Amino acid sequence: MKILVFAGSARSASLNKRLAAEAYRLLGEAGVEATLIDLRDYDMPIYDGDLEAASGSPENARKLRTLFSQHEGLLIVTPENNSSLPSLLKNTIDWISRSEGGVSGGVYFKGKIAAIMAASPGGLGGLRVLFHLRQVLNGLGMLVIPEQFALAQADKAFDKDGRLQDVRHVDAVRAVVARLSEVCRRMSA
Repeated sequence: MKILVFAGSARSASLNKRLAAEAYRLLGEAGVEATLIDLRDYDMPIYDGDLEAASGSPENARKLRTLFSQHEGLLIVTPENNSSLPSLLKNTIDWISRSEGGVSGGVYFKGKIAAIMAASPGGLGGLRVLFHLRQVLNGLGMLVIPEQFALAQADKAFDKDGRLQDVRHVDAVRAVVARLSEVCRRMSA
């Protein structure tokens, strides 16, 4: 069982990347094999059907499809932009979900398990984006576990080493990670 962890943000100092790194660390502590990636390393143009028809999927979309196919679960940590998904995350999902070479892009999502989290300096912690992300992933055939975490005032939540300072936050992330791991194990069996 392997879990792919990433943030839906390209910003190098992203609070969501910090939270993704913390979730990745806790997966490791729990003995779960996980891969942490940075979507910044998989630059792609904005999805455009004409571009796709002319030249197919970008190389980085193919690389991400390979990564998705090698993992049973996804842990996605996303910022909230205007109460919804950031363009980087939506564009990534759009490119990966496209059919290519007679293979439906849905195979990279369907039947997989996902956990979702968000971090924001605001008081809601990105809670509103989680509804939209859950809806998109469910629409692609993923099982999104009910446990989720929205880290409010995230700009004050991490220490100088990038670790969560409040044990309640650590416990909340640990609970999401544990549930994701448990459901992935059960589904893989």
